[in-house]
Order: sequence, then C-alpha cells, then structure tokens
Amino acid sequence: MDFSATPSGFRQRKLQPSMRLRTSPGDVPDGSQLFEDTSGAGPGAQGGYRNQPAGPQAAGLPGQSLLSDPMSNLAMAYGSSLASQGREMVDKNLDRFIPISRLKYYFAVDTVYVGKKLGLLVFPYMHENWEMSYQQDTPVAPRFDVNAPDLYIPAMSFITYILVAGLALGTQNRFSPELLGVQASSALVWLIMEVLVVLLSLYLVTVNTDLTTIDLLAFSGYKYVGMIVGVVAGLLFGKPAYYLSLLWCCVAIFVFMIRTLRLKLLSEAAAEGRLVRGARNQLRMYLTMSIAAAQPIFMYWLTYHLIR
Repeated sequence: MDFSATPSGFRQRKLQPSMRLRTSPGDVPDGSQLFEDTSGAGPGAQGGYRNQPAGPQAAGLPGQSLLSDPMSNLAMAYGSSLASQGREMVDKNLDRFIPISRLKYYFAVDTVYVGKKLGLLVFPYMHENWEMSYQQDTPVAPRFDVNAPDLYIPAMSFITYILVAGLALGTQNRFSPELLGVQASSALVWLIMEVLVVLLSLYLVTVNTDLTTIDLLAFSGYKYVGMIVGVVAGLLFGKPAYYLSLLWCCVAIFVFMIRTLRLKLLSEAAAEGRLVRGARNQLRMYLTMSIAAAQPIFMYWLTYHLIR
C-alpha cells in the first residue's frame, strides 16, 4: 500500500487501480443494472417465479386438458336435463289447477267478435242459432263463433265496472281507496260464490254436461256489461234512466242465459233435437231458470247504491 503525506500531517491510503466492487461483470446481465437483486434465493429464482404459472395447470399435465372438457360437457348436459324435467313438472302441476292451454282458447277473440257479443248481450231477442260450432269434436275459437264463451269480455267488463263505480262514488263525494277496494272485493267474492253454488247444484242434480268451471265463470261475468250500462245511464241522465236501462239489461241477460244454458244443461236432449219430458228434465229446467234469474238480482245488488 502507498501512503502519502498530507499537509495536516496525516497519511492517506491510496486505492490500488486493481481493486473494484465485488460485482463481477458476469453477475450483471446488462449495463443498465447497477445493483444486485437479492430478493430471490439464487440467480434463477426470480426468473422461475416470473415465468412459472400458478395452480394445477402449472404442472402442464397432459391429461388435465383432456379431462376438463368432457367433465364440463357432462355437467352442462346434466343441468339441462334437470332444467327440462323441472319445467315439465311445473307445467304438469300448474295445468292441473290452472289450465293454461284452455285459457288461451277463452281469450282468442278479435274486435268483430267483441262487437257482436256485446250486441248479443244487450239485444239477444233476434238471435236464432244458439248452438256452438265444432271442428273435429273441438269447439272453434270464440272469434269464429259468437256463441262460444270467452273470458275477455267478463274480465274487461269487471275492470270497467270497478272504474265506473269509482267515478260514481267520486261524483257523490264518497270516494276513497278503501271504499273502492271493498267494492271490488265484494263483487269478486259474489262472483266466486255464484260459480261455486252452480257447481254444487250441478253435482247434486247429476247433470251430464260439458260445462266447465271456466264456462260458468264466463257466463256469470257477462252480467257486468249490463251493470256498466245501467250505472253510466244513471250518471248521465239520473235515477230513472238507471232503472230503465238496468231493467232492459236484466231482461236481456235473463234471455241470454236461458237460451245458452238450456243447450248446455240439456245436452242429452239437445243432441237428439228434442226436449225430454220427465222429473229429471224438469229439475234441470228449474236449475237453468234459477241460474238465469240470479243474474238480475246480482246486477241490482251491486249497483243500486252507486246511484243517488
């Protein structure tokens, strides 16, 4: 070592030119790296950490990619099978209580049918042919036969009746949401009770008929058309107009129900083209007249308090 004297009296050691940093040229991969990266265990640890993927697929097993696709396809097929079975079960159980396929038939209407049906409900006296049309033992859709029952007119007339009732209550300063709800719920309850009583009567009389519950619901809902006419006439022209128009509609619905249900409840006699005499036939006629006579009673009961 070479020591040189300084002016202050101390000697300073000079570094030899051959002494350098411990980092050798082989340790530095390129000239841009100035310091050694000691975060890894060795020179190859960092590179292996960067390039090696994580997870089961990192091993690069040859059978892994072959097993993944068949398993996923099998799971998808099994899920589709379960979904289809569940849908079939729901449709089967739902159709048992609510015949969705039959409901489509009752809403197969058009504008021409609705106009003719409303005219038939208000003026049934000139109508002659009351028999339903069939195609291969299946009744045709209502839009092709004015005598076929439907649910479109009963549903729309029920909603319109509730709206007209709210209007009538509003003109009398008696409107309230609670009162309108009571009006709607009472009308619906009376309709359900009427259908249940008719079903019970048909069971007790043991009538062989093709009438279904939906048919009875449709025929019982036609009375709301006359109720709307009576209430609107009363609102426009007063109480005398209400009574006159309601009386006309009551007679019309009575005639309509008699001529329609007579063929339904007396299907055996109607198939032969004549009326069968006897006690059993008389009982069926009384039942038909009772159902028809109940319509004007409900029409007056559900509308008289709306006109004052």
